[in-house]
Amino acid sequence: MEFEQGLTEARLVRRYRRFLADVEDAGGRQWTVHCPNTGSMLGCTEPGSRVWLSHSARPGRKYAHTWELVELPGSIVVGVHTGRANALVGEALDAGLLPGLSAYATRRREVRVPDAPMRADWLLEDHPGGEPPCFVEVKNVTAAVEHGRALFPDAVTERGRRHLEVLADWVRGGGRAALIFCVQRSDALEVRPAESIDPRYAEALREAAAAGVDLRAIRLHPSATGIRPDCPLPVHHQEEP
Repeated sequence: MEFEQGLTEARLVRRYRRFLADVEDAGGRQWTVHCPNTGSMLGCTEPGSRVWLSHSARPGRKYAHTWELVELPGSIVVGVHTGRANALVGEALDAGLLPGLSAYATRRREVRVPDAPMRADWLLEDHPGGEPPCFVEVKNVTAAVEHGRALFPDAVTERGRRHLEVLADWVRGGGRAALIFCVQRSDALEVRPAESIDPRYAEALREAAAAGVDLRAIRLHPSATGIRPDCPLPVHHQEEP
């Protein structure tokens, strides 16, 4: 994924009200930007951090700029725009980086799981080996701790837990489903549930894995010019101390 236009560089002043952040340019001018991430953004909101913003000229927008990237200590760049996760996973599928899932010939977005209160991010269909269609849920990951352990979620997510339960029920009924963690940071080596943050989600993840939900993760390499699918990562069911 390449950014359609060059990003604007600034420094983070603060993130607040979930969807807003104040930034400052090199000349000291401050302004408010849209923050496209509903999580806590654990580790990504330190004041003074270098950030990059996209710009939209769409009429009616209250805030013309959107926060896209943040640089963490060690020159680690993290993609914070959760709305890009589905398209990034689509690129990873096209690139063959998710074996088995990449083999499906077609995919549809936002398809309702039958008899369930959930629209899956993708429905993969037409597998050459005759595999059944696969419902796919995508989760964006920005938080990480030492030793390259990326964590999800970074805040309690009842919605995410319910989605896991729906996918597990679908698989128990004979269907196929997958959960793909879209890890927008190039220092990640694995994905684990953030049990200390949301133990109910962690337990639901383990139950989904036991039911047969296919747990996957893909690492992305964000930069000021674009975000590139990098490689698959292992998904573990326990958060290490």
